[in-house]
Amino acid sequence: MALHVPGGPITLDDVPRLRALGDVVELLAVATPLYVRFSAGPLADSSAESRDHESGCLLPGLSVNPLDPEPWWDRPVEHWVARQLCQYAHLMTPERFPWALTGDVAGRGPDCEPLLVATVPLASIDATVVSEAAALYPRVFDAGNDGT
Repeated sequence: MALHVPGGPITLDDVPRLRALGDVVELLAVATPLYVRFSAGPLADSSAESRDHESGCLLPGLSVNPLDPEPWWDRPVEHWVARQLCQYAHLMTPERFPWALTGDVAGRGPDCEPLLVATVPLASIDATVVSEAAALYPRVFDAGNDGT
């Protein structure tokens, strides 16, 4: 599902490595829609089927999460990006890391997440960005408040 260009698919070696939360916000200013995926990377994703782990159903695209804030978001973009990264940081393992991509939405997954096809990797996201997001999150959000 990686973009194929003369000479082969685009890999994370071909795109910038974002090392700060501000770098992700800057990328959003020039590339939208922008999504994040936690996986072994675009090359691994291009040869794997996406499946819902609970049902076993084949998904019509890669499961991703939006980095573009919703129109109703009235806070800094940095806060949205931090929240999105923190909500899915549990998916990060030594074999899985976050990377930024764009593509076409082909449907929604079981958690209502976008499923992308025709994906184009735009950047890798360093673990330090997730750490920075995790440090910001409790300062700007009422983490764990479920409204009760």
